[in-house]
Amino acid sequence: MQRREFVRLGVGAAVGGAAGAIPLAHAQSGAFPNKPIKIMVGFAAGGVTDLVVRALAEAAATTLKQRVVVENKPGAGGVFPSQQLQTSPADGYTLGLVVQSVYRLPYMMDIKWNPATDPDYILRLTGFTWGIVVPAKSPIKSFNDYIAYAKAHPGELSYATSGAATTQHLTMEQISRQASVTLNHVPFKGTAEAIPALLGGHVMSMADASTWGPYVDAGEMRLLVVWSEKRIPRYPNVPTLKELGINLVQTSPWGLAAPKGTPPQVIKALHDGFRAAMDSKLFKDMLEKYDMEPQYLNGEAYKAFAAEQIVRESEILKSLGFKRGGA
Repeated sequence: MQRREFVRLGVGAAVGGAAGAIPLAHAQSGAFPNKPIKIMVGFAAGGVTDLVVRALAEAAATTLKQRVVVENKPGAGGVFPSQQLQTSPADGYTLGLVVQSVYRLPYMMDIKWNPATDPDYILRLTGFTWGIVVPAKSPIKSFNDYIAYAKAHPGELSYATSGAATTQHLTMEQISRQASVTLNHVPFKGTAEAIPALLGGHVMSMADASTWGPYVDAGEMRLLVVWSEKRIPRYPNVPTLKELGINLVQTSPWGLAAPKGTPPQVIKALHDGFRAAMDSKLFKDMLEKYDMEPQYLNGEAYKAFAAEQIVRESEILKSLGFKRGGA
């Protein structure tokens, strides 16, 4: 099995925004919110996560009656926002997108905060439709071809992901173990970097969420398999991993959190505003575009989910041979 890579934490940001009107009377009233709200997203602009959050932000600008802006902080498997919540003001104006990678941190390194208790969870939003794609010109026509190629060329079949120890990476490790093959992992900072690498022939395949959808539809990529429980309506001829003998289902749900200690009334206002935004046509249309389903949980249920995932992810990392603390 390939050398294990762990997250090295740093800082990086590219700023973007989703606009919404600011009624003057509301902004001057002193009620929350009375200034723009920022959502930190741990992936580069242009990927499926970024696009879905921007649609949510635009809808929430109406439901919260205030601008909601998106700030991209890519790298480290999407965990930067959750880290930065630990030092952000607990006033409800700085939020972070919590992704599955966050729940691996207690196993992977010594951190001084608990992902289950230290953010104040607002709500869970949705989960991904994952899959493996190859360029349309690839001689690999199916997932069975993919595994056959990997067996015939140990360590040569490369796949791109949005980072080391991400959901894509760990799921591919589980797939390779169940299929008894060795694959070559090539991590990028985000999907926006991985897609050109795939189309340019620098990697042979990509494991990612459904940002590949438009490229599959345009005939530029071929979708080999999806990681969902059932086949997705948009690609009814594409099998699931379970159908092909790989006993895995992966959706990795994600949602929003605020810094610990944010006033309960502020958390409620944020929950209600974003929950209403989830019902907007704009948000629903974006989910449909990328074959995603809403996976709503309120803050308390989301907090319980986080605690369960920390245990689950630790067990997965241990089973794959990752050493505690990254050693």
